[in-house]
Amino acid sequence: MTTVETAAFEEGKMTRRRWVICGLLFTAVVINYVDRQMLGVLKPFMSDEMGWSETDYADIVFYFQAAYAVSYLLFGAFVDKVGAKIGYATAFVIWQLAHLAHAGASSLNQFFLVRVLLGIGEGGNFPGGVKAVTEWFPKKERALATGIFNAGANIGAVITPIAAPMIMLAYGWRMAFIITGVIGMLWIVAWLIMYRAPEQEKKVNAAELAHIRSDPEDSDRKIGWFTVLGKRETWAYAAGKFLIDPVWWMLLFWLPDFFKKTFELDVPTFAAVLAAVYLISDVGSVAGGWLSSRLMKNGHSLNFARKITMLICAVATLPYFFIMQIDNLWLATIVVGLVAAAHQAFSANLYTLPGDVFPRSAVGSVIGIGGMLGGVGGMVMAKSVGQVLEAAGGYAPIFAVCGCIYLLAVLVIHLLTPKMAPARFAEG
Repeated sequence: MTTVETAAFEEGKMTRRRWVICGLLFTAVVINYVDRQMLGVLKPFMSDEMGWSETDYADIVFYFQAAYAVSYLLFGAFVDKVGAKIGYATAFVIWQLAHLAHAGASSLNQFFLVRVLLGIGEGGNFPGGVKAVTEWFPKKERALATGIFNAGANIGAVITPIAAPMIMLAYGWRMAFIITGVIGMLWIVAWLIMYRAPEQEKKVNAAELAHIRSDPEDSDRKIGWFTVLGKRETWAYAAGKFLIDPVWWMLLFWLPDFFKKTFELDVPTFAAVLAAVYLISDVGSVAGGWLSSRLMKNGHSLNFARKITMLICAVATLPYFFIMQIDNLWLATIVVGLVAAAHQAFSANLYTLPGDVFPRSAVGSVIGIGGMLGGVGGMVMAKSVGQVLEAAGGYAPIFAVCGCIYLLAVLVIHLLTPKMAPARFAEG
């Protein structure tokens, strides 16, 4: 037998090391979102002490988004050049040190600075993570793997509103940044010890390696920014990110404020509400990846599986139009949780698009371009939310825009990649 035939024969004994890698990525995203959301959770309690207006806070978010957008683009190319291990490790160390530095900030300008540094580091999170998934998973499992590690965002968003107020009440808000930052640093040790390419991992047997490499052989040709910029597939991904990412940023940075102002919550209820929202959205992240992977295993094309899943998710976001009419706290919590779950399910499938249609050597660059556009969209959202809240005093116009975005995103993606076929490159 050939190596592949032998591996296929032994598939029942296949190792599962790729899921350990997925677990590492999941944990990193948990830490990433604890660090990212900490300020948003503490903002309702810090604003008076720091003297922030709505536009001041919006500016803090804006500078984070600007740094994140530029960094996403640069890290996309960086992880293609140095690989997922070094690329992700570099990003992690930068953002974790920036998170710790929040504890020393005492002025608005200092918060601008630490948020810029945090944005620079966090810009490498998803380029590194998706690159690792393309190295360790075949296409038919990538949406599920991405959905699982992306679910770490919701776990981080659950942990933060529970842990941050408790630490703040006991030790002050500065210690909330220090304690979570020190604990998070433990991850980098595990990553550097455990992550390597599948071919170099002794705990991967022939069957699992054959499974990981079961897709048609990728070209080893180096493909850079300027090459992928001319591809419609790049802009399908980038347009999707530009449209939907700002909605998630709005939830992360303003959802605590929305619930506290709308329902006048005390600290324990405030934490429970936010935790419930993100637990519900966690289910969406995994379910979205599972659904498209299941459709492919049942014989449907990649094009059908990804797009029908995104369409279902887009329809599921329409309740944004009715959130402001809900006056019951827990009903509002469930509805917000469901639309957040729809976003995460949509996002899990969108993240697989670069790996679906580009060679592995180009995935980081495409992810970086899309992430930059998503960051630009987040900058627009940050400025807009601050201005709308000061002018209109409520979230209704913001939620109305969010309810339209996802259907538009599905349409744009379909028009740019009607068959979701592999991107074609000229020879030489």
